[in-house]
Amino acid sequence: MSGDIAVRVRFHPPPAALRRYFTTFYLTEIDVAEGTCAFDWLHPEWANLRMFQGSLPDSDIGGREPLGGVPATFTGPTSTTVRFSVGTTRIWGIGLLPLGWARFVGAPAHLYADRLMDPREERVFAPFRPLVDTLFEAEPDERAELDRIGAHFLARPPVDLPDEDRIVACHAALLDPELSSVADFAQGARLPAHTLERLCRRHFGFPPRLLLRRQRFMRSLAQYMLDPSLKWIGAIDGHYHDQAQFVRDFHRFMGMSPSQYAAAPHPVLSAVMRARQEAAGAAVQALHHPLLRHPADR
Repeated sequence: MSGDIAVRVRFHPPPAALRRYFTTFYLTEIDVAEGTCAFDWLHPEWANLRMFQGSLPDSDIGGREPLGGVPATFTGPTSTTVRFSVGTTRIWGIGLLPLGWARFVGAPAHLYADRLMDPREERVFAPFRPLVDTLFEAEPDERAELDRIGAHFLARPPVDLPDEDRIVACHAALLDPELSSVADFAQGARLPAHTLERLCRRHFGFPPRLLLRRQRFMRSLAQYMLDPSLKWIGAIDGHYHDQAQFVRDFHRFMGMSPSQYAAAPHPVLSAVMRARQEAAGAAVQALHHPLLRHPADR
């Protein structure tokens, strides 16, 4: 509870057959005082489908035209923040790993990167519409809703993914905190540089250099959010040359300075990150390993 805002978050592992494709399925319940809203900023992340029961959010990304009043949003892979405001609501989120994007969307990810979309309007997301239309019934039922999500994806027909092994290898290499250059990235993924470039743009949404920069930033931000006592200087990733470089990245990825971000309340994202760290072993999607075992399975 933060002031007049209460946030409850529960993360669920996808069915075993789907875990290569998704981070988690997660339910966020937000209660606010009548006539008020919760405000927060999403961090850069992989693609997400979010479906709402209750208040419908107003969201904007990167200075583009805001999106509001829709029962679901689809966000491509992001390298910037999504600012949102919402009243009392329930939100089901589905995080797609790059392999999940390849499997269930299939379009070149760079064409949808840093975009916030209504899945009912974008043709490429037509296969998701039956889930958007039928997920919620009159009364909330978390178990039934979770089952509908799993059933929807399990029922989707199989597709041939010729890049599957290379996507997984690329993703695993990207998560290595020792990587500091595109050459290191290519070596870790065991791919030629030109193949890595093509693969990253098509399935991850961004070129390798930007992906490495985003990982470095997200390692730092997650460290700070989980333990603000470190201050920024204690949370900054070791690959930063100095604090000024980190500040430049903060402006690039979050559209504000570290001090502005620290001074703002984060009633939703603080709760989400703590719950995600406990449930899934990674506080943010960008740090979620494609072969990560859910703690509930151990």
